[in-house]
Amino acid sequence: MNFLADEGVDRQIVDRLRAGGHEVYYAAESAPASSDDHLLQYANERHAIVVTSDKDFGELVYRMRRVHAGVILLRLTGLSIDAKCDHVLAVLRERAAEIPGAFTVITPGAVRIRGVA
Repeated sequence: MNFLADEGVDRQIVDRLRAGGHEVYYAAESAPASSDDHLLQYANERHAIVVTSDKDFGELVYRMRRVHAGVILLRLTGLSIDAKCDHVLAVLRERAAEIPGAFTVITPGAVRIRGVA
């Protein structure tokens, strides 16, 4: 899969995604302090799924009806970095077909995947 990771995403998650064969553009490396709107536009140009811990992407997708290739919102506070990485990769392995074009929320106890109408 092709991802754009917001700069708030832990570096270790980005590294593990890359090690798993995913293409990941990491905003912290190339575009620090970019606006969410700019990052979403950049992701759309590359057909990349946004990975973020920023709830503002929900505002862009739901209230402003912005087009997207998919958004994964990570709500994994309290987990160790290894547990976060393992959890994200497990969701991608088990539910990869559902994620493109959807708004996915990953929490320690649940995964919610919603299409955006």
